[in-house]
Amino acid sequence: MSSDRFMRIHSPEFQAMSERVLRATQLTSRLNVLPFEDEAGKAELFEQIFAKPLPPRVTIYPPFYTDHGLNLDLAERVFINQNCTFLDYAGIRLGERVMVGPNVMFITLGHPVDPGERREWLTGAPIDVAENVWIGAGARILPGVSIGRDAVIAAGSVVADDVPPASLVTGGKATVRRRW
Repeated sequence: MSSDRFMRIHSPEFQAMSERVLRATQLTSRLNVLPFEDEAGKAELFEQIFAKPLPPRVTIYPPFYTDHGLNLDLAERVFINQNCTFLDYAGIRLGERVMVGPNVMFITLGHPVDPGERREWLTGAPIDVAENVWIGAGARILPGVSIGRDAVIAAGSVVADDVPPASLVTGGKATVRRRW
């Protein structure tokens, strides 16, 4: 994505992204129907989705969804529970020992608010999650958010702003409730 974080829809860059989305969708569709105990099959598909093997001691429980896969950076000892979605075109990094509850969504792309621009442009910004973060079930992490080390995101929270280290955020628009 260009440095101004906008991509024109129907541009060559958008076309390349669209092709990758189709490929990632094909791969995750295959992954999500494998028997749970088929570790070799899952490892092979994850390697195709990410274009590299999973780091040591990473656990991902299908179903798992990504629209790109190539811009999802997982450190060692990351745990991702069932039914999580990673829209990672603009980049998502999960630091060591991050735990992600079921049904969590990481979204790095969006559209402008202006109705005239909405169907012409994509906007986006990366998501960065530091070490030892716990993200509760059903949380939504929006474009451009950074989450500090040791933070906890409560279940169902919508995180639209950066989260300080060692803090708990809660709510429909996540706000800091406590710090340590």
